[in-house]
Amino acid sequence: MAPLAGAILAGVLGTQFGGNWIGRRMSHSLTILGVLVAFILSVMTLNSVVVDGAYFNETLYTWMQVGSLKMEVGFLVDSLTAMMMCVVTFVSLMVHIYTIGYMQEDEGYNRFFAYISLFTFSMLMLVMSNNMLQLFFGWEAVGLVSYLLIGFWFNKPTAIFANMKAFLVNRVGDFGFILGIGLILAYTGTLNYSEAFAKSGELAKLTFPGTDWMLITVICICLFIGAMGKSAQFPLHVWLPDSMEGPTPISALIHAATMVTAGIFMVTRMSPLFELSDTALNFILVIGAITALFMGFLGIIQNDIKRVVAYSTLSQLGYMTVALGASAYSVAVFHLMTHAFFKALLFLAAGSVIMGVHHNQDIRWMGGLRKYMPITWITSLLGSLALIGTPLFAGFYSKDSIIEAVHLSTLPAAGFANFAVLAGVFVTAFYSFRMYFLVFHGPERYDQNPDAHHDDHHGHNDHGDGHGHDKPHESPWVVTVPLILLAIPSVVIGYMTIGPMLYGDFFKGVIFIDHEKHAAMKELTQAFHGPAQMAWHALTTLPFWLAVAGVASSYYMYMINPALPKAIKARVQPLYTLLENKYYLDWFNENVLARGARALGTGLWKGGDQFLIDGTLVNGSWKLVAWFAGLVRRLQSGFLYHYALAMILGIFVLMTYFVWLK
Repeated sequence: MAPLAGAILAGVLGTQFGGNWIGRRMSHSLTILGVLVAFILSVMTLNSVVVDGAYFNETLYTWMQVGSLKMEVGFLVDSLTAMMMCVVTFVSLMVHIYTIGYMQEDEGYNRFFAYISLFTFSMLMLVMSNNMLQLFFGWEAVGLVSYLLIGFWFNKPTAIFANMKAFLVNRVGDFGFILGIGLILAYTGTLNYSEAFAKSGELAKLTFPGTDWMLITVICICLFIGAMGKSAQFPLHVWLPDSMEGPTPISALIHAATMVTAGIFMVTRMSPLFELSDTALNFILVIGAITALFMGFLGIIQNDIKRVVAYSTLSQLGYMTVALGASAYSVAVFHLMTHAFFKALLFLAAGSVIMGVHHNQDIRWMGGLRKYMPITWITSLLGSLALIGTPLFAGFYSKDSIIEAVHLSTLPAAGFANFAVLAGVFVTAFYSFRMYFLVFHGPERYDQNPDAHHDDHHGHNDHGDGHGHDKPHESPWVVTVPLILLAIPSVVIGYMTIGPMLYGDFFKGVIFIDHEKHAAMKELTQAFHGPAQMAWHALTTLPFWLAVAGVASSYYMYMINPALPKAIKARVQPLYTLLENKYYLDWFNENVLARGARALGTGLWKGGDQFLIDGTLVNGSWKLVAWFAGLVRRLQSGFLYHYALAMILGIFVLMTYFVWLK
C-alpha cells in the first residue's frame, strides 16, 4: 500500500489536478519513500519465509458472493511471492532514484513519479494475490499504467500510436486469459488458487464440450495466450519494441521487473495445471523458441540503443518461456530474477549514455565513450557480460540452466527449442557486444551525426541541436548510483542463489512438477555440484564457446574490419529487408488484421445494423404496418350504403361457400 499512497499523493497534490500543492522534491521524496518502505518490508518477508518458513494464505475481504461463488480480496505469501516482491521493489526503487536525474527537465515530472509508483503497486497486487480475480485486477492494472507510461509524452504522435498498440495487442492476450479463468471457474466453481488446484485431477479427466480436446489443455493454452500478450511472445510481441517511445526509466521498469514478467510468473503459479497437459507444454516450447531466436535476429540490425536492449528483452523472455515448456518452472523464475537486474542495468545505462551524448540514441554516432563515462561504461560491460551468460555472472547460471533443462526434456518440441536456445547464445553475444563496442570503443563519432539526433526527451529538442558537438559527460550521482547498485546483483546473485532456488527447498510446495513425465529438473539436480564447479565445467561446453564466438565476431566486424558488415548487408539485402521490416508482422497486422477487422465491422454496421436491423426489422416493420393500415383505411369510407353493400356481399359469399361445401 505504500507505493499506492505515494502515487496518490504525487498524482493528486503534485499535479494541476490537485492544484500543485507539493513541488518536485516532495513528489519524488514521497514516492521513493513509499517504494523504499515496500522494499524493506519485502526483504523482511523474504527473510521470514526463508529462515522461519513463514506462509500466509488468507482472504481479507469478500467483495461479492453469487451463489457458491465468492469474489474475494486475499493474499498469498510464499517463497515465489516473496522473491518477486523483492525483485519488483528493488528494481522499482532504483528506477525511482534514477528518474530524479533523467526526468529533471520534464514538465510532467510529478505525474511520471505518480505513474511509476502506481505501476509498482499494481505489480505487487498481481504477485501477492491468492485468487484469479485479484490476479486479473493486477494484470489489467499493469496494462493500464503501461498505457499511460508509454504514451507519457502524449503530444508525440509516435508515443500515442505505441501506447494504443500496446493496449490493443494486450487485449488480444487478455481475451484468452479471461477465457482460461472462466473455464476454471465453470468447472471448479472457485477462483481461489488452492481450491482450483485441488480439483486439477478432476479437470484432467474431462474433455471440452463438443470436441475430443482435453479440457485441461484448452484451459492452459487460453491462460498462456494471456502470458503471450503480457510477456511479449510471438506473435503478440509487436507492442514491446514500440514501447521505447516512453521515457527510458519506464522502459527499464516495464522490461525488467514488472509487466513482461507477469506472464512468466502466472504460468509458474499455475504449474499444477500446466503439468497435466503435454500438449500445452509443447505449444509453450515452440512459442518460446521462436521468440528467443527470431527476436534476437532483429536485435542485430537495430541502431537505436534502446531498441537493441528491447529486442534482447524479447529474446530473454523467450528463454524463460522455453524453460516453462520444459517444466523447469524454477529455472524460468530464476532467470526472471537475474534478468531483472542486468536488464534494468542495461536500460538505465542506455539512458545514461543518451544523457551523456545530449539525447542522441543512434549507436552509429557514438563511440569512444569509455573515457568520458567510466561508471556507465563499466556497469554496461558488467550487464552485457551477465546477459550473454559469462561464467560466474548472474545470467550464466540461469541461462545455462535453461539450455540444460531443454536439452534434457523429452517433449517432441524440445529438439527445435534446443536448437533455438543454442543459436540464440551466439546471436545474443553478437548484438550485445556490437552495441557495446560501437558505444564505448572505437573512434569518437558523436560529433558526426548527419541527423540532428533521435530525441528521447519530447519537448527538449534544444538539447541535441544546441550541444551536438559538446563533449560527452558522465551522468549525475542519482543516475550512476542505481547503475552501481544494479551491477552488484547482476554479477553475484546467480552464484549466491542457484543452489537453494533450483536444487534446494526454496520452491517446495509452491511449484509442482511431475518428475516421472518431465524429468529434466530431477536430472539437473543430480548433475549439480555447486556454482563454482558449474562455472568451471562451462568452459568446456558449447554455449560458452558460442558466446565467445559471438563476442569475437562482433569485435572483428565493428572494431577491426568495419567494412565487412556493409559488404554482408549488400550480399543479403533481401534478408536485411525482411529483418528491417520485422518479418512484416506489423504490416500484416495493420493491412490484413486491422483492415479485415475494419471491413468486417463496416459490413456488420452497414449490412447488419443499417440494412437488416434498422432497414428491414425496424423501418421495414413500421412501413409494412403503415402500408396495411393505408390499405384498410380505404375500406372505412363513413357512408352507410357502402357498409350495407359490404354486408350484403359478405352474406352472399358465406351462403355460396356453405352451399359449395354441401
